[in-house]
Amino acid sequence: MPSDAVLYQAAALCLTYPDDDLFARLPLLREAAPQLRAFTDHAAVTEPHELAAHYVQVFDLRNRHSLYLSWWRDGDTRRRGMSLVRFKELYRAHGLQFTDEELPDFLPAVLEFTSRTGDTGLLTEYRDGLEQLRARLTAFGTPYAAVLDAVCSTLPPARSEVRR
Repeated sequence: MPSDAVLYQAAALCLTYPDDDLFARLPLLREAAPQLRAFTDHAAVTEPHELAAHYVQVFDLRNRHSLYLSWWRDGDTRRRGMSLVRFKELYRAHGLQFTDEELPDFLPAVLEFTSRTGDTGLLTEYRDGLEQLRARLTAFGTPYAAVLDAVCSTLPPARSEVRR
């Protein structure tokens, strides 16, 4: 398991819809993953309904901040279907059964998978998309950008960063 396993699990919780479970775990998240304090401190002082409305505004209204990794590479094309199948096959190969509550490329699901298996391959493969999402969240001015900052800091540079 990678040394960043706790960070990945905590980031997965931070990037899901903010419910009572998230608010109950904020003190634990703050201690276990200090890299996420910018987000956890913000969440701790924000009314639950306000954080939920902000989550919907950031992630649910447009694909501009999509949490679905294959969308960043494939968009809404037929090719994306094959990418989703590949995610599921990888989960199965590691002995994990995907529940179909979300699409298998949902970033929190990928982060949880990475945390449990130590396999950072999907995060590395989709690093360019993660960087685009991180940059857009930063430009949007949302505290969720800090979560992407922490995750991206654990990965090798994106191809676009290497070219610079």
